[in-house]
Amino acid sequence: MYAILDIETTGGKYNEEGITEIAIYKFDGQKVVDQFITLVNPEKEIQPFVVKLTGINSSMLKNAPKFHEIAKRIIEITEDCTLVAHNANFDYRILKTEYDRLGYDYKRNTLCTVELSRKLIPDQSSYSLGKLCKSIGIPMSDRHRANGDALATVQLFKLILDKDSDKTIIESSTKLFDSKRTAEKLTKLLEPLPTEMGVYYLHKESGDIIFIGKGNNVKNEVNIQFLKTSKRSKKIQEKTLSISHEPTGNELITNLKYYLELEVNKPKYNLNSYKKLTTDHFNHPNMILVDKGRVLGEHSVILIEEDTVIGYAFTNLAFQENQIELLKTIITPIENKALAKTIVKNYLRSKKVLKIIRF
Repeated sequence: MYAILDIETTGGKYNEEGITEIAIYKFDGQKVVDQFITLVNPEKEIQPFVVKLTGINSSMLKNAPKFHEIAKRIIEITEDCTLVAHNANFDYRILKTEYDRLGYDYKRNTLCTVELSRKLIPDQSSYSLGKLCKSIGIPMSDRHRANGDALATVQLFKLILDKDSDKTIIESSTKLFDSKRTAEKLTKLLEPLPTEMGVYYLHKESGDIIFIGKGNNVKNEVNIQFLKTSKRSKKIQEKTLSISHEPTGNELITNLKYYLELEVNKPKYNLNSYKKLTTDHFNHPNMILVDKGRVLGEHSVILIEEDTVIGYAFTNLAFQENQIELLKTIITPIENKALAKTIVKNYLRSKKVLKIIRF
């Protein structure tokens, strides 16, 4: 679970800043499940350059709650969460400073979308939130206000999760479940899982992936896995201490993610893999395959260029699907292109996607 946040401050000397606005979106990896947005009375003057940048002035904050009045709510919404922010060191430092003033030791793990973007969305001219979002087609409103910047960070983090094919983010931030009895543990692990189509990942105590599965109903598929009685299955059940999952929206993306991630992660207890790779050509060398997305109004897109599967993405913006260069900035690139081609070719032999754009 993640708490994606943005904080606006008064500016001023290091560790003497006060919070003027905070927005937090609790995010389960697919959707926002809770949110908290408020102006804050910092009980100190705001630097003039900050007023000009954010539009927040002292008169707007006279009747806003002071930090000690919202401190409990922030603790509750971020409990058991990894904090995610664009320049997370800053936001986390500001929060810790406020709690230190109250005599409370506030501790959370953090992830920084600046650092993650540099790794997973390389070769951008700037990694400032506004310029990065503009270059990859993420709409922004209320720039330099906490809610606008936090919402943009939610969309950016969704893209980063999609592009994190080796699952280092999930493995590093996954919550570990500690239970004495395997049956009780597995029941607890099943409860929060969705009933939608997707790929799921079983993690051991360290966070490493030990098994990857897929299906039309993630919860049902995991339940079946936990009911199996073979020696191998019992080992999986014993070692599984947390589960993460990703919705896929359609069968083609499910198969693509499943088999590609088997090759990347090589989980100890998986047996399935593609044995024979195709040498056939696509009917057209340059195509975009458009199909259902994970939620209403979203599409999945697979980019095929020069008879090669370049990558895939999810988008709810039609112009992203039709502009090749823009599409290339948001796709999750595929390393094993021969395997990806085999998966896509085998699917298209017997099934259809919503739309094929040839170029």
